[in-house]
Amino acid sequence: MNDSGPMRVLVVDDDPEMAELLAEILTDEGYAARTAVGGSEALWMMQSVDFPLVITDLRMHGMSGMHLLDEIRQQHPDTEVVMITAFGSIDTAIDAMRRGAYDYITKPFKTDAILAAVRRAAEKIGLGDQLRRLTGSGSVRFHGMIGASPPMRRVFDHIRQVAASPAGVLLTGESGTGKEVAARAIHAESGRTGPLVPVNCAAIPESLMEGELFGARKGAYTDAREDRKGLFEHAAGGTLFLDEVGEIPLPLQSKLLRALQERIIRRLGDTREIPIDVRVIAATNADLTRAVAEGRFREDLFWRLNVIPIHLPPLRDRRDDIPLLAQDLVARFATENRKPVRGLTAAALERLSAHHWPGNIRELANALERAVILAQGPAIDGADLPPGLGTRGPVTANGAAPHAVPSNLPPEAAGEPTLEELERRYILHVLDTCHGNRTAAARRLGIDRKTLYRKLSQYDHREGGNA
Repeated sequence: MNDSGPMRVLVVDDDPEMAELLAEILTDEGYAARTAVGGSEALWMMQSVDFPLVITDLRMHGMSGMHLLDEIRQQHPDTEVVMITAFGSIDTAIDAMRRGAYDYITKPFKTDAILAAVRRAAEKIGLGDQLRRLTGSGSVRFHGMIGASPPMRRVFDHIRQVAASPAGVLLTGESGTGKEVAARAIHAESGRTGPLVPVNCAAIPESLMEGELFGARKGAYTDAREDRKGLFEHAAGGTLFLDEVGEIPLPLQSKLLRALQERIIRRLGDTREIPIDVRVIAATNADLTRAVAEGRFREDLFWRLNVIPIHLPPLRDRRDDIPLLAQDLVARFATENRKPVRGLTAAALERLSAHHWPGNIRELANALERAVILAQGPAIDGADLPPGLGTRGPVTANGAAPHAVPSNLPPEAAGEPTLEELERRYILHVLDTCHGNRTAAARRLGIDRKTLYRKLSQYDHREGGNA
């Protein structure tokens, strides 16, 4: 809404008495309601007055409600439209929602039903204003990344500054924070003409990794029936993205270091050296400095990869971006699942903002895809979200939104739990609700199984027992 006064609502019907009746109901509830007799008059009025909400009959003489909807979507994309339809035309009303209507009400309608629909629409309009305020200073989209919070704007600025350099970039951050999306943004900004080739180092068996990265000569091993290019050669002129780089076995790290230093590779079983023009971006959610200290990762390779470090903040540290991400994800999943779902209610956003998000954006996407599929109304409501999501705790000292901890978890004997302890409790809680099924727990948390196993192993080591 554009001002602090009552929300303006335009009621459109070719029956003036029906329009006036509905306008009186809305006026009594504090809305600034006006009427238009038919679609043409409505569009004429909207040229000079901003109406955040239009309520229109579906079947009208002259311009139909569907035609009016199409015109409003084109001329006034921020205006929400609620359709009024006879019970027999429900299919048409659902089609109208697919074309952009916010909600529909069936005749004969009750006053409570009308007011409930208007309140939901007003809530969404208010959220839209909030999103526009968040995005006020510029675009929130950056090559697939979404964010208006200060931490993400700093990430965007950093990527712009370093993208054109051939220097190595190390992306750090928890699982699910969008490291691959960030790598694609760097590649897009780099101006390199070759492809971006992603590789998950944790998913390649150790015995096959050298051949995958550097290629293999015919006869180098049993199944090598012909010469085969490796991923370095496939990324020629472009970017090679090494995700979970800390999982590369120690003997292979020296060969990777040589490739980065000398810009040459040698296929497995070959003596010929091949020059390469590849920009390498690495990513990890592990502590590589600790791995170096423990002798699991070469220090010289670490410094070669870590010329330009970029840290992707966890979702709990960029809560201002949750409404932006949620709206984008709901729109995408609604399209993929052919569901007439548009946006989220304030109650849903409150639950999302209160959650701790150990699985970060991946967990958020998982929760919202489920909500879109199960939603019965035109917007995701709090009840559509997974149980236990967004339980609100005390506000932290720096004013950040509280972390979500299921209420049935055991409390601390004394003192405030640490962030690490909150994460441990939540992961063990989810594992318990999945009856010990680690694959299902990892899926629900929005993290990969390897990350879950590592965390459980850490808990087991600290407690001296089985997590």
